[in-house]
Amino acid sequence: MMNPLVFESEVLSCRKATHTCKCGNYGHAEKKCLCNPFQIKKYQARISGPLLDRIDIHLEIPSLKVSELINDSAVPGESSANIRERVIEARKKQKDRFAGTKIHCNAQMSSRHLKKYCCLNPENKDLMRAAIGKFGFSGRAYDRILKVSRTIADLEGSPEIKKTHIAEAINYRHMDRDG
Repeated sequence: MMNPLVFESEVLSCRKATHTCKCGNYGHAEKKCLCNPFQIKKYQARISGPLLDRIDIHLEIPSLKVSELINDSAVPGESSANIRERVIEARKKQKDRFAGTKIHCNAQMSSRHLKKYCCLNPENKDLMRAAIGKFGFSGRAYDRILKVSRTIADLEGSPEIKKTHIAEAINYRHMDRDG
């Protein structure tokens, strides 16, 4: 008789990089899009809302102009070494936060954990209400925004979630906005 094996795993939802329209030029810095608004909306609707709800971060990254790619005088961003250190510190905070539980990162928080670790002050609640009203976010998207906000706060070294953290997390919900 064979004994069944159980492997614990964590599913990482990741949307592959795609064009924003069929011709691939919508939003391009130097090329003209050949699609009409209906075609663009239809192309972007290929991914269903319930699937998008399960993806924490949606980013639209515009293409760069040639001059931006070759610009030697561009201001350098934060170094990878600095980012790595902030991520290590944030992960340590999360490990400490969830010590004694089966959770090891903010993405795994349940509703109970969200209420405990993602408390919002009245101003932040107003921002979330406005965003839900304007963009039509689902309950699941709301939870994702809270989890991402908590992570942004951790990366910044902030013990509480600030309005700027929520605003940034809302900006990462680009693809499921109705507004």
